[in-house]
Amino acid sequence: METPGDLVDRRIVDVALARLSDEPVVLLEGPRTVGKSTALRELARRLGGEVLDLDDPATRDAVAADPSTMIQSGSLICIDEYQHAPAVLDAIKARLNRSTRPGQFVLTGSARHESLPAAAQALTGRLHRMTVYPLAQAELEAARPDLLGRLLAASAAGQSASTTSRQDYLERLTRGGFPLALARRSESARNRWFDDYIRLTLERDVRELSKVRQARALPVLLERLAGQTAQVLNTTAAATATGIDPHTARDYIRLLESVFLIHLLPAWGTTLTSRSANAPKVHVLDPGVAARLLRLTPDKLARRDPTSLTQLGHLLETFVVAELLKEASWMDGIAGAGHWRTYDGVEVDLVIERDDGGVVAFEVKAAGRVPGEDFRGLRKLREALGDAFLAGTVLYTGQRTYTFEDRLHAMPVDRLWTAG
Repeated sequence: METPGDLVDRRIVDVALARLSDEPVVLLEGPRTVGKSTALRELARRLGGEVLDLDDPATRDAVAADPSTMIQSGSLICIDEYQHAPAVLDAIKARLNRSTRPGQFVLTGSARHESLPAAAQALTGRLHRMTVYPLAQAELEAARPDLLGRLLAASAAGQSASTTSRQDYLERLTRGGFPLALARRSESARNRWFDDYIRLTLERDVRELSKVRQARALPVLLERLAGQTAQVLNTTAAATATGIDPHTARDYIRLLESVFLIHLLPAWGTTLTSRSANAPKVHVLDPGVAARLLRLTPDKLARRDPTSLTQLGHLLETFVVAELLKEASWMDGIAGAGHWRTYDGVEVDLVIERDDGGVVAFEVKAAGRVPGEDFRGLRKLREALGDAFLAGTVLYTGQRTYTFEDRLHAMPVDRLWTAG
């Protein structure tokens, strides 16, 4: 069966092609079933490369037994799930010692490179890492609005009214971006896929990285962290609720981030003012996974009670942050991304900084209108940064795009995948 991942034009492929003209080794790392293998095959097809799939036991055994022989080729070598035979990295290093010409290897991995054993650090300084995220809404719509790029370039956004309904937003939030989940034809089938994906990732990938002493705690901890999505990480609260000590919880949180179940968005601008906080925010990497962990459906999110509205706000923020980080991953010149929060309660959900110090910032609101108070954090950040502040945008579920005041804008969330 063809999945959306097979049919969608993945932006990361073109970016990787460009990077291979400069880099000898490119690593595509991201969660399982996100589409890394599809991207790898496409790169091999375009460049005439050879694919070694280490998920295949026979290929894995051959590479582990004699990695130097297996990578002897004059063409591009593409190694899928390299972490199954990390000794291959020493063989790659030996080859790079003889030649550092660009475009020799593409690797994929389902665990963050820094989380692997010491052997996997053989290519430090010679490896260009790229994160492959779940499918972006813009990719699914075959659109290139490039909102982040236009804001960084101080280009105006489209002015036409949004036609995305609240129900459409709710369905996009709960579907997420995993190709195999999107291929399921019913909500119940998609939920079964999410359950299997979470279970297998915890049982297989996490345990491959580390000897987990309290494996039964991992699913509970992940659910507690999902309950904190789009909030400042509270390790102690998560540990207490899970029944483990905080030190163990910190170790397990690092493991969950290493297999791309969660993302810790660092604090940004901690040197900007003495009042800036330094704790990260936690986001479940894919909003569909977050919704399943929290047992949230479009119908539940559509309710108007305080609990449902709060959950919608957090899930929408996780969704928007993920979409913007995907776009940032396709761009050059991005210095970093984080959230800004002061000890007296002023906050900005996402700050993205260019190499030259220029900054764009985003607030996410689930409401259909944006009162002036919603610009408070963006206004404070503009005052602190001066000319380095390029644009601040409140993304909301209403219809209009407008400029509120100098460099502060309101836009519908769907500007992330429509040109407006």
